[in-house]
Amino acid sequence: MAAIKNTRVTTIEAYFDRLPKFSREALEVLRQTIKKAAPRAEEMISYQMPYYKFHGRLAYCAAFKGHYSLFVMSNVLKEFKEQLGNYESTKATLHFPYGKPLPKKLVSAIIKYGVKLNEEKVALKQLAKSGTKKNNKRISLHTKY
Repeated sequence: MAAIKNTRVTTIEAYFDRLPKFSREALEVLRQTIKKAAPRAEEMISYQMPYYKFHGRLAYCAAFKGHYSLFVMSNVLKEFKEQLGNYESTKATLHFPYGKPLPKKLVSAIIKYGVKLNEEKVALKQLAKSGTKKNNKRISLHTKY
C-alpha cells in the first residue's frame, strides 16, 4: 500500500483506484456533479488531484481521510458565502463529510458560476484583442480574477 501512495497519478482513473471504497464513491458523486454542471470542461490531473479546466481553472476535487473537498477560485466561493451553511470552508475550498449527501444543487451552482466567470474573462480578452477602442484608448482588463 505504501508504494501506491508514493506513486504519482497521471489519470483520473488511477487517482480513484487508489482510494478506499467510501472515498471513491463520495468523490464520484462530486465528479459527476461537476461534469454535469460543466459538460465542456476538460478533466485531467493537476497537483495530483482531479482538475477541471474550462477557459482556465475551474475546479479541483480531492479525497482526504475525514472529508472530501471541492477547490474553486476564491472569488467564486465568496459569491456563495451565504449559502454554505454549516459546511466547513476556507477561502477557496469547501469540505464535505463522508456519509452525508452532497449538496448537488449548491455544487452545481458554484461550478456554473465559475464557468460563467471564465467565459466572461475570455470574452473580455477577445474584445481587448480585437482592438475595440473606447474614448480612443485600448480597452484593458482590470478584473478581480
